[in-house]
Amino acid sequence: MFILYNLLTYISILFIKIIALFNKKLGLFVAGRKQSFQILKDNISPSDKVFWIHVASLGEFEQGLPVMEQLKKKFPTHKIVLTFFSPSGYEVKKNNTIADATLYLPMDTISNAKKFLELCHPEKAFFVKYEYWPNYLNQLRHQNIPTYLVSGILRPNQVFFKWYGGFYRKALKAFSYFFVQNEVSKTLLNSLHYNNVEIVGDTRFDRVSQILENNNDLPFLNDFTLGKTTKTIVIGSSWPEDERLLSTYINSITDKNTKFIFAPHNIKKDQIDNLLQSLKVPTILHSEHEGKDLNQYTVYIIDAYSILTKAYSYADIAYIGGGFGAGIHNILEAATYGVPVIIGPNYKKFQEAKDLITLGSCIVVNSQSDLDQIFDDLLQNKDKRVELGKTSNNFILKNKNATEKIMKHIE
Repeated sequence: MFILYNLLTYISILFIKIIALFNKKLGLFVAGRKQSFQILKDNISPSDKVFWIHVASLGEFEQGLPVMEQLKKKFPTHKIVLTFFSPSGYEVKKNNTIADATLYLPMDTISNAKKFLELCHPEKAFFVKYEYWPNYLNQLRHQNIPTYLVSGILRPNQVFFKWYGGFYRKALKAFSYFFVQNEVSKTLLNSLHYNNVEIVGDTRFDRVSQILENNNDLPFLNDFTLGKTTKTIVIGSSWPEDERLLSTYINSITDKNTKFIFAPHNIKKDQIDNLLQSLKVPTILHSEHEGKDLNQYTVYIIDAYSILTKAYSYADIAYIGGGFGAGIHNILEAATYGVPVIIGPNYKKFQEAKDLITLGSCIVVNSQSDLDQIFDDLLQNKDKRVELGKTSNNFILKNKNATEKIMKHIE
C-alpha cells in the first residue's frame, strides 16, 4: 500500500501541474512550492533552533496561532517555520509576523520530506488538527523528532480505521503526543492502541477569546450602523448558495433600521458582481466607500480581507456561510462577541457547531422559509437575541485554555 501511495502521489503531482496551467488557484499551489526550499535556505541556518508548525489552511492557522505565540514567548531564541498546504491559507497569511519562515509544504514524497527536514531541522514538529502526510511523518519518526497533533479531530470514516489504512495507522507512530478536541477522537486513537492522548479542547477558543481585548472599532462601520444603533446582521464567509437565500430575504426588508454586512468567502470580481446584481436595496462596496454617506445604505459588502473579525463586533445576529456547500466556516469568532449564530445544514464535521446547537445559540436553517422565520424572530425579539448571545459567549469562555495544557506538556 505504501508503494501504491507514493506512486499515486507522483501521478497526482503530474496531473496538478497540467491542470494548474488552466486554474489560477492550482497555479499558485504549484508556483508557490517551487520557492519552498529556497525560502528555508534564506531564513533558516544550520545553527538555528527551530519549531515546525504545519497547517492545512486559514482555519488551522488560527488554531495554531496561540501555540506559536506561546512558543515565541517561552522560547524566544527559537525560530518558527510555518508551512501551509492550501493557497487559500498561504496567500492570505504569507506575510504574517509570527513565523520566521512561511512557505508551502512541498508535496509528500520521500525525497521532499528528507530535504525539507534537512533544511528545517526542527527540534519539535506540530501538525494542527489534521493533515497526516505519511512520508513526512515517517521521516520525523526515523529522525526521533518529537511530533505533536494539536487540536486533533478524528472520525470513524477516516482512512486510519479502514481495512486498507495500515500504512496510515503506522504513520501515526510518529506522534509523541495527541492533543485532541473530544472524547470520540480519544476513543478512536485508543482503539488503535495509541494511549498517548489527552483531551485538551480546541486552541481556537484561546484565539477568539483574545479578540475582545483588541480595539475592534472600524470608523466606516460606525458610520454605516449609525454608531451601532441599527439592528445589524453580519454575514461571514458567504458562498453563492448562501447569498441566494440571503439576498431574497434582504430584498423583502422594509425596516430601514435593519442593516446587513457581507464578507464573502471569495472576493473575485465576478462573484461580487453577482451578489450586487441580486440585491435590490441600496448597497455599497468597501472598496468604494470613501466619501460616501454610509448610513444611507442597507448593505455593506466587504470586498477585502482581514476585516471580518472586527466586523462581527457590529453584529446583533451573525450568519456564517458554507453550510449549503462544502461545510460551514469559523463560527467561534462571531460567538465570542455574544451573538446568536445562524448556519446552513452542513455542519456535522464541526464539534463547536454541534455543541452550540445543543446549547441553542447556534440555529440551523435548511431552506428559505427557515431563514426568513429565524431572522424575523430574532430581529423582533431583543431579549431572545441577548439571551442566546450570552450563551454563545459563555461557551467560548468555558472552553478556553487548551494552549496552556499543551504548553505544560511540552515544557
